[in-house]
Amino acid sequence: MDFRISYTFTDSLARLTGDEQKAVKTTAFDLQINPTNPGMSFHKLDKAKDKNFWSVRVNRDIRLIVHKSDSSLLLCYVGHHDVAYDWAERRKLETHPKTGAAQLVEIRETVKQVFVPVYMQTEPALASSAERQPLFAAISDDELLGYGVPAEWLNDVQKANVDTLLVLTDHLPAEAAEALLELATGGKPRMVQPDAAEVDPFDHPDAQRRFRVMTNVEELQRALDYPWEKWTIFLHPEQKQWVERGYAGAVRVSGSAGTGKTIVALHRAVHLARTNSDGRVLLTTLSDTLANALRTKLNRLLGNDPRLAERIDVQSLNAIGLRLYKAHVGPASIATADVIRALLKDAAIAVEGHKFGLHFILTEWNHVVDAWQLESWEAYRDVARLGRKTRLPEAQRRILWSIYDRVRADLKSRKLITFAGLFTSLAAELSRSKKVVFDFAVVDEAQDIGVAHLRFFAALGEMRPNALFFAGDLGQRIFQQPFSWKALGVDIRGRSRTLRVNYRTSHQIRAQADRLLGPAVTDIDGNSEDRSDTVSVFNGPPPTIGSLESESDEIKTVSAWIANLAKAGVMAHEFGVFVRSESEIDRAKAAATEAGLPSKVLDEKVETASGYLSICTMHLAKGLEFRAVVVMACDDEIIPLQERIEAVGDDADLQEVYETERHLLYVACTRARDHLLVSGVSPVSEFLDDLLARQRAN
Repeated sequence: MDFRISYTFTDSLARLTGDEQKAVKTTAFDLQINPTNPGMSFHKLDKAKDKNFWSVRVNRDIRLIVHKSDSSLLLCYVGHHDVAYDWAERRKLETHPKTGAAQLVEIRETVKQVFVPVYMQTEPALASSAERQPLFAAISDDELLGYGVPAEWLNDVQKANVDTLLVLTDHLPAEAAEALLELATGGKPRMVQPDAAEVDPFDHPDAQRRFRVMTNVEELQRALDYPWEKWTIFLHPEQKQWVERGYAGAVRVSGSAGTGKTIVALHRAVHLARTNSDGRVLLTTLSDTLANALRTKLNRLLGNDPRLAERIDVQSLNAIGLRLYKAHVGPASIATADVIRALLKDAAIAVEGHKFGLHFILTEWNHVVDAWQLESWEAYRDVARLGRKTRLPEAQRRILWSIYDRVRADLKSRKLITFAGLFTSLAAELSRSKKVVFDFAVVDEAQDIGVAHLRFFAALGEMRPNALFFAGDLGQRIFQQPFSWKALGVDIRGRSRTLRVNYRTSHQIRAQADRLLGPAVTDIDGNSEDRSDTVSVFNGPPPTIGSLESESDEIKTVSAWIANLAKAGVMAHEFGVFVRSESEIDRAKAAATEAGLPSKVLDEKVETASGYLSICTMHLAKGLEFRAVVVMACDDEIIPLQERIEAVGDDADLQEVYETERHLLYVACTRARDHLLVSGVSPVSEFLDDLLARQRAN
């Protein structure tokens, strides 16, 4: 007998107290070990339409809802007696007549007033009569069935309009909800059909994302210890095709925040290791913290296959760079950011005849001289300034080069190198030796890799098929200035894919955050990421955007918002509060204190703690996610940061500052799953006007 677990079970388990959860887990383990044990208290649910639903007694009040047949036992739901029984009486497990996928379907006749909008938008304009027309009247029942819409819901789908669609999708299976949202935004959903040999409805790709077979107690333990999306390492059917496809060259998978790029990268690494028995796979990302998170997810995914995991090397970029440099070039002493800053300051003082501030000199070093590893005045004079577009007179550039030449000489005399120098030298050595150190490289957060990193990957991949796989979002580029990948030997034209299904962030939050970026983002090589047809799979309250008169007013407003959600059941560790820079941290701490919640200010390790609200800068928010997020202190001159604006040389540089500051706010807002508050003190950032503005007509 197959022992399965449904996503609805883990969701309901998370709503119980700690002691209740322990009792439920004990009962679940007993069920798995011996589902026919006469000591298990099964009770037939007489009022349930699906006669295979049974309840199992956990204690005096808690009941498991299971679906039992001769061939399988499925854990469906757990809750207090009346709640659990009510859930079962409003559901049935059936095989969809068109797709063949197993679905838990909400019984239409039990749903009252389906089309009462749960969340109302605050914008005052009334919808036109055209907007209220049925969205799917021209689509046949057969086509809707092909998208996984349950037969009994076809009539409601045909009547749905812009006001009722989001409420309706909350009652439908995920594949049907996603297809309808895509149709409503002008897209054409893909139909996932089972292979001809598949006869088990649980083997359909859509069924596999909501039901899992538990083969042993250890696997069930992991399932019950983590939320559904954590322990399954969820892979959407649309994502699967990009994971398993073969590519003639380098490929990049992109998508807006929450579309599962990291999950795709993780599964791609596993797929490459599994289908290439002797292949070594590098799975890498920007920081040690993000690499640790990848390693944890990989361990959950391959807990029963440690030999496969041994062939996937998970390291941060700097860590793998240092390791390979030591093995192929020699020991490396890295110049810290403080050392570089001090050397630039001393050189600027020593060189007369310039009026450049230290901030400009430092950013010119980071984004041009060091990034491209320029070694001569001629190289600096002629470099294509795709990132730093300031048009400097040649005389001024000569003076700047004399500063940078001094710094290069100082670094050489101290036997120090930068990471850009390390990766450039490593790339040259790998190209010379032709040694394959990794058969495949999978790179997460690829939007923020630098010039030297890409040179390293170009040498690592040597244009071999399937050798390089990048996952990232141009809209989340916050560390690197743009440059041409093609010019450095990594050409992804024609092999750039955009994920469209967002399952982490509510429709309301995603739609409002997307206003910061526009419908498409394009890189230097002309590769465009179109996010206009992105759909979120769940509904939620609209974000709150607030302008307050003073810092004390903002603190009171934020603390009240946090306290109200805490009373509604949001745990302390499910809150994240982000600010632009360290100077605004105290405002966030004051709001947490006034809300009565303990807080932790995250450092570079970005380690959250259970029972503590997390506070950090927007730069450290990358890779995090919370049920509720506050983005505080969005004042004028704080974002975009006035210091960056004052340091630019011309309008082109100013545009780059504005873009990366927008990206930074976008990253912070999209860390939220269900609830988002963005606030500032008047006059607030101009970006808040963009968040509040209507979507442009495209």
